[in-house]
Amino acid sequence: MSRFNTDRIARRGASRGAVPGVVRSAVVVLAAAAIGGCTLVPGTTGSFMRDESSVALPVTEGTETVPANVKVKPITAELIIDQFQAKESRFRNGNAGGRTATRATRDKVPGFDYQDYKLGPGDIINVIVWDHPEITIPAGSYRSAEQSGTLVAEDGTIFFPFAGVVKVAGLTTREVRQVLAKRMANVIENVQLDVRIVSFRSKRVYIVGEVARPGLQPIDDIRMTLVEAVNRAGGITEEADHGNVLLTRNGQTWRVDLQALYEDGDVSQNVLLQTGDIINVPDRQLNKVFVLGEVRNPGSFMMNKRRTTLAEALSDAGFVNQTTSDPAWVYVMRSDNGTSELFHLNARSPDALLLAERFALLPRDVVYVDVAAVARWNRVVSNILPTSQMLNLTGETRFPLFGARQ
Repeated sequence: MSRFNTDRIARRGASRGAVPGVVRSAVVVLAAAAIGGCTLVPGTTGSFMRDESSVALPVTEGTETVPANVKVKPITAELIIDQFQAKESRFRNGNAGGRTATRATRDKVPGFDYQDYKLGPGDIINVIVWDHPEITIPAGSYRSAEQSGTLVAEDGTIFFPFAGVVKVAGLTTREVRQVLAKRMANVIENVQLDVRIVSFRSKRVYIVGEVARPGLQPIDDIRMTLVEAVNRAGGITEEADHGNVLLTRNGQTWRVDLQALYEDGDVSQNVLLQTGDIINVPDRQLNKVFVLGEVRNPGSFMMNKRRTTLAEALSDAGFVNQTTSDPAWVYVMRSDNGTSELFHLNARSPDALLLAERFALLPRDVVYVDVAAVARWNRVVSNILPTSQMLNLTGETRFPLFGARQ
């Protein structure tokens, strides 16, 4: 064999023998880069958001919603106290629910200004003139008060003997009595009469959603408040969202918090209804919190009447995974009313869970438990090790077809 061929074979063998060593070095460098930069580590990690969010989130600045990075707020005793005092302040100011407006409008919920019932087309009234039975039609034993009463016509008028056609729409029974007495004074001396409403049919509200008997509810001389309408509809069902009742009036929609009324006594939520109002009691399917990350049973969990604390959510998820989690980094991510907030709890010590028990969650909150650094290292190794073993096996294999060379 010539010297040229001998040198070429020697160089080829040296090059082939060096391949496994080069590959092993590359694998080690790749693993170090993956651990150092965390870009190739499988799964999610909160290591990028220790002080603020790693991505821009929607936040409210003034009257506009803009993207910005959100600072992480630690869950401390001071934060729990501030939240409790803010809730007490809202209760004293007549807004225990804390959020009175939906995205449709930021105006305040309509107030509780009561007015006497005013007649309208379709109502039936009964006029009784004392000592003059000839113009007072009695109900009798075979006629109901509605059948014997006087119907308010579509143009808002009625006809009554000795008074003629009278415009009564928009008037209360007291005002109708005064008008009739004035017109009949020329015919009847010292006229005494009474006006009563026997059928309320001109004004109604509509209640739909999670109530026992959805449908129309007529407005009568009893104050038609939100609670009155809900009770007349048979009450709300178990699937109802107490804190998110929607009131639609004249193209505007308000969110009314019945739970704040029932539990905190916030009477400002018991609004007075008007004709044409639509009450929608939605279901509670949106009242969920999400527990993700290194917990035993991640998933979404339904809230009970919007009452769930961070400790309850972690408990429902089976608590943190003791072998892969880092309890020092428990996050609560919140997006509510067009703004975003991030909270952090250091639960490495068990007594920190007392703070978690006092930290109230809101619907759609996301709880995330970060992964431990050693678990991230094990995941990188478990992914790289099969490739390294395959390359090492390939480098030590001899191929008979090529003279048993590697």
